[in-house]
Amino acid sequence: MDAEPEVLDELRRLRTRIPQLTGALAASVDGLVLAQDTPGVEPEGVAALTAAALGVAARMTDATGQGDFRELLVRGVHGYVATYAAGRGAVLTLLAQDRVNVGRLHLEGRRAGTRIGELVDEAAARAEPPAQARAARATARTTTGSAPTRTRTARTPASPRSAANVRTTTES
Repeated sequence: MDAEPEVLDELRRLRTRIPQLTGALAASVDGLVLAQDTPGVEPEGVAALTAAALGVAARMTDATGQGDFRELLVRGVHGYVATYAAGRGAVLTLLAQDRVNVGRLHLEGRRAGTRIGELVDEAAARAEPPAQARAARATARTTTGSAPTRTRTARTPASPRSAANVRTTTES
């Protein structure tokens, strides 16, 4: 991935802004590590678990009518695991001590997620072949544009009996 050095720099800056962070990881939505700064933690395992949790969280927000996934916070006895949406194809997972200021964690996590999302989405756009990029932009325009025009088609009766009923009703 072209954006890996920039994403790693963002993760390190995030860890300096919040001293209680014990790890930071950017992963694709399907569980592949994009960049990580997680000493003492297996990043591939965390990325895979993040993808699984993301799937459940996205279904939960959808089923309850809360819209697209934005963030997930899990609190354990020894601290927090916070996951934030990062663009179209990535997530940011932060590991923090129990004494972290959760408001600050959310503020900085959301900002970093937005920045990492921009970096990853830009790198993905650069990596797309031109024909695919044009097709993706065209699809995005049609899905975000106005609603399609509905056309009416003539219906044929389902059975001869219903046709007779229609004639009877219209003739009387």
